[in-house]
Amino acid sequence: VQLQASGGGLVQAGGSLRLSCAASGRTFSSYGMGWFRQAPGKERTFVAAIRGSGSSTYYADSVKGRFTISRDNAKNTVYLQMNGLKPEDTAVYYCAAREEYLLTARPVTPSGYKYWGQGTQVTVSS
Repeated sequence: VQLQASGGGLVQAGGSLRLSCAASGRTFSSYGMGWFRQAPGKERTFVAAIRGSGSSTYYADSVKGRFTISRDNAKNTVYLQMNGLKPEDTAVYYCAAREEYLLTARPVTPSGYKYWGQGTQVTVSS
């Protein structure tokens, strides 16, 4: 599967952005999807994940209550709605995918994903 992330940009603190990740292929619902982010000089960290059916979602503590992951399987797209953005949310955001049956019970580590998009920059100014 190929992934194309978009929607990043520059926003002031407190603002909102919605990231999108479009996937190729005809079996999108059989893939669990995740969002990760990487700030300069730091490791790639988990942000949010969603099961293939959309029945379960997972969030990093740092974004709970501010970010929402969702998916539209008819459009082969996963979204990350980001509200209440903070300067510390500044990073390159990556979407990732893995066949649903290969995902762990809590798919929150980069090593749990096989397919990655190219990343989209999110910059939050104070």
